[in-house]
Amino acid sequence: MGPLLAGVSDIPGGRTLSTRDTIVLGASAGGVDALLAIVQALPERLPAAVFVVQHIGAHPSMLPYMLEKAGRLPARHARDGERIVQGTIYVAPPDLHMVIDADVIRTVRGPKQNFARPAIDPLFRSAAVTRGARVIGAILTGHLDDGTAGLAAIRACGGMTMVQDPEHSHAPDMPRNAMRTTPPDYVLPIDTLGSTLAALAGSATTGDSPIAPPGLVLENELALQSSSMEKIATVGKPASVVCPECGGTLWKLDDRSPVRYRCHTGHAYGAESLNAASDHVIERSLWQALRALHEKKAINIERAEYHMSRGEQKSAQRYAAQARDAEQAARSLEQLLYQQDQPS
Repeated sequence: MGPLLAGVSDIPGGRTLSTRDTIVLGASAGGVDALLAIVQALPERLPAAVFVVQHIGAHPSMLPYMLEKAGRLPARHARDGERIVQGTIYVAPPDLHMVIDADVIRTVRGPKQNFARPAIDPLFRSAAVTRGARVIGAILTGHLDDGTAGLAAIRACGGMTMVQDPEHSHAPDMPRNAMRTTPPDYVLPIDTLGSTLAALAGSATTGDSPIAPPGLVLENELALQSSSMEKIATVGKPASVVCPECGGTLWKLDDRSPVRYRCHTGHAYGAESLNAASDHVIERSLWQALRALHEKKAINIERAEYHMSRGEQKSAQRYAAQARDAEQAARSLEQLLYQQDQPS
C-alpha cells in the first residue's frame, strides 16, 4: 500500500510545494478500451491516486478487476469514507457518484447528472474544489457532454486538463464538447495519453491554486447534501424548461461556461445532455400518442359493431368514421416515428 495522499509539503522560506497527486479520468462509450490502454502505461509506484468514472449505470461491473489485471496498480471500487492512498485506482461503483472530500472518498446515490450515475462532473468538480492545482483531469471517449463542466472546473481551480484526441476516439462527443469550453493543456491519442499522465504525476505545480468560485463550491457541497430552491437561487435563475427526470423547474446557472441547468432536487444537465433528453421526451410522447390512437380505433370499431347489431346505422357510421380517422392519424404518426429511427 502506498502513502496516504498528501500532495503538499513544506519547503524552506515558509512556502509550500504542491505536487500533482490526483488524476481523474472520465469515460463513456468505448471507455473500457481507453482506460485499459492508460493503466498499462502507469508505473508501479505512481505518486498519485487515480479516480475513474466510467458510465455503467446500475449494471454490475468488473472494471476494477480488468484494470488491475491490465496494469501494475491495485484497483477497486471506491468505498464510502475510505482514506485515499497514492498508487491506487479507485473506480466509481455502479449507480453511485464518487466524490473527493478532503482526504477521503465519498460515494453517494444522489440525483443523476447528465442522465448518468455515476457521472463524471461530480468527481471532477470535487477534485477541483478540494485539490486545485494538484489535479490532472482527462476526458476520454463518450457521447454528449458529461465531464465538460467538470474539466472547466479543474481549469478554473488551477489544475491541468487533457482530452483524448476526438479524431482517434470511439465516440468523439465528450472530448469535443470539453475542448469547446476548456482549451485543454493536452490533446492526445490514447496510446500516448497514459505515458503523459505517468510523466506528470508527482510533478510540482506552478503555484498556489486559485480560490474556487463560490458557485462551484456550492455545487460541490450539493453533491453531499440535499438540494433546495433557496440554494439553487443563489447561483442561477429559473429557465423556461422543466427537468426531464422529475418535471421540476430547471434553473440556468449564472455566468457559467459551459451553459448548464439544475433543478432543485439535484438533477443537472449540460446543454447537449438536456437537448438529448428533450428528444427522448418528445419521442416517448409520440409513442404514447400512437398507442392512444390504436386504442381509439379499437374502441370505435367495437362501438360501430354494437350499433350496427342494433340497426342503428347512423351511429354505426359515425363511430366507423372516427375509427378510420384514428387509423389515418396513427399511420401518419408511425411514418414520422419510423423515419426518425432511420440512420442519417
